[in-house]
Amino acid sequence: MVSEKILQTYQTWLDSVKEAELAEELRAMKGDDAKIEDAFYRELEFGTAGLRGVLGAGTNRMNIYTVGRAAQGVANYLVRHFPENERSIAISYDSRINSELFARVSADIFAANGIRAHIYPHLMPVPLLSFATRELHCAAGVMVTASHNPSQYNGYKVYGSDGCQITTEAADIILGEIEKLDAFRDVKRSDFEEGLKNGLISWIGEDVYTAFIERVKKESVLLPGDTVDKDVAIVYTPLNGSGLGPVTRILRESGFTNITVVKEQEQPDGRFPTCPYPNPEIFEAMKLGMEYAERSGADLLIATDPDADRCGIAVRDSKGGYQLLTGNETGMLLLDYICSRRIATGRMPKRPVMVKSLVSIDMASRIARHYGVEVRDVLTGFKYIGDQIALLEKEGNASDYIFGFEESYGYLSGTYVRDKDAVDAAFLICEMFAWYKTQGLGLLDRLNALYAEYGYCLNKTHSYTFPGASGFEKMQKIMQSFRGEMTAFGGVKVLETLDYMNGINGLPKADVIKFLMENDCSVVIRPSGTEPKMKAYVSVSAADKPACEEIEQRIIDDVNKYFE
Repeated sequence: MVSEKILQTYQTWLDSVKEAELAEELRAMKGDDAKIEDAFYRELEFGTAGLRGVLGAGTNRMNIYTVGRAAQGVANYLVRHFPENERSIAISYDSRINSELFARVSADIFAANGIRAHIYPHLMPVPLLSFATRELHCAAGVMVTASHNPSQYNGYKVYGSDGCQITTEAADIILGEIEKLDAFRDVKRSDFEEGLKNGLISWIGEDVYTAFIERVKKESVLLPGDTVDKDVAIVYTPLNGSGLGPVTRILRESGFTNITVVKEQEQPDGRFPTCPYPNPEIFEAMKLGMEYAERSGADLLIATDPDADRCGIAVRDSKGGYQLLTGNETGMLLLDYICSRRIATGRMPKRPVMVKSLVSIDMASRIARHYGVEVRDVLTGFKYIGDQIALLEKEGNASDYIFGFEESYGYLSGTYVRDKDAVDAAFLICEMFAWYKTQGLGLLDRLNALYAEYGYCLNKTHSYTFPGASGFEKMQKIMQSFRGEMTAFGGVKVLETLDYMNGINGLPKADVIKFLMENDCSVVIRPSGTEPKMKAYVSVSAADKPACEEIEQRIIDDVNKYFE
């Protein structure tokens, strides 16, 4: 039976909501306790990744009231922590349902609080939001997106003045401000058009967009005189998201003109009709693009997710089909390419630094060390890579950073933004592909050469779902069991246990454990930060793929016992 408190909250919404669609949804819930409970049993959690949830009516949903409350919380934070002349914010949004609406509502609220809101006149991806926040010297930034989640989701990411997703400390302060607010009484509103007239709301100009494109072009590791075949046939899909404009623009302006865009996934469409789960990590999202590549005989398929911070690729294999590359494989190829070309062109810094998430493939560290590059392992989440760039910048050594990546298809080669950038990734992947093709090589050829040089490495992720309150308790018990005395998994000896709950290498405390094992193997165990899941990441090194698969199976069979 639904609690009295939930019913009271539901009634308050029923009495207060004026927006027609949400009001109708609330009326339709009447008498359905299960629906009421699901919509109101909690408030959407606000953290370093902001808000994310299913669209609809209720405190546990993404709508103009939950978004408005979050925006007012951010506004209160800016008013309390920044002098009046520094209170400005950049806003962008992707193609998701209600993204533009939530962006404009946010601009209204910031303007009503005396905060100048800079908003893009049309959808733009995550990297352009991060860039605008820095370029316009804003105190914060807001990106309306649910990244690669299904179409029924939307989200609200908040960025700091450095263009990086907010710190844990800032998120906690903003959450405190949000929790003080009533969604109907305490949120200030103004009129968007009036804001444009009085200057409290302004459009982010074409000059910022162009400055971003020109800055990404500088990430090229070619010299002006290098001979490269840029007439490679490329199929590109933005998966109905925000990447179409910036990705095709930078490729065409850089000489890659043989581009075919997947027609069904070209235009922004928050319903994602041909890719219900618009994530370039999964085959279903890439399937249509691969069919285009096969029909056209293209050399390369590139896909970006709806907010264009993740990038996936497929390349032609020796049998004439197409092979999807994992995020780890693309990350290793880009790392090797950037290092080798920087050295060849005399542009490698004296103390180069590469940053990767600790769950990303261990082989990347061996490649980096071969080139004399320092490796910094950080917690999962690209903001931790951004933090390392900020540390280097504070030391006056920002130019030492040459590349950062995470296994979930996020890459960044420069310091101009502080989040993963699929525009930069697509540009460098095309350049790398063309460079090797000019030498008669494909990306699979180069990948196999890396395996021959450094040994084969297999990195697999295993997910375990634990829904509800009981699931949360079980996840805590499982993590505790892994904190026991672990000596081996699958017969492979554990050499060292890194418990990030204790804080390691200056990183924030996190519920993550990494087991360093003999023969360059490792296991990482962590609960998901956004879903009722736990994940196990197994990295295995051996002579070849069959040997790796056999060892990985033994290890994961042992690991699985703890999840039973």
